[in-house]
Amino acid sequence: MPETTYFPRPLILAGAMISGVLLALAVHMLGARFGLDLGGLWRSSSEFMPAGAAVAWWLIATVGFCGGYFSASFMDNAASGQIPPRMRQFLIAVGVLVLAGAGQAASAPSPIPTISGVLAGLAALFLGALMAFCGAHFALRKA
Repeated sequence: MPETTYFPRPLILAGAMISGVLLALAVHMLGARFGLDLGGLWRSSSEFMPAGAAVAWWLIATVGFCGGYFSASFMDNAASGQIPPRMRQFLIAVGVLVLAGAGQAASAPSPIPTISGVLAGLAALFLGALMAFCGAHFALRKA
């Protein structure tokens, strides 16, 4: 029986954070195409936050957390050979399709003004990074 190999925890944490951030940014770009932009926070003239901006915040945070959590879990299990090759291939295909869709959405002209789009992108980046770290940390702590 072959020995079980383990990746160092910091390597899994870094890889899971990168995966979670990329997924959060992809969802941010795809959401901006459908009218869910974080820039609505800075353009709001009323006292209430626009519903699209609130949904975008929650969607990016959820995808960042889940992306970090599941990436860390899968990396930890894949090192020991507990994930079947078909599942790995399926997950890679889904990741490539999501990132390709985000790239296509990002290549079109943006309906968001420039400075607001930059601030929204940076907010999505930091929110995705924070939530991906939390998700990866919880996954590695449980393992």
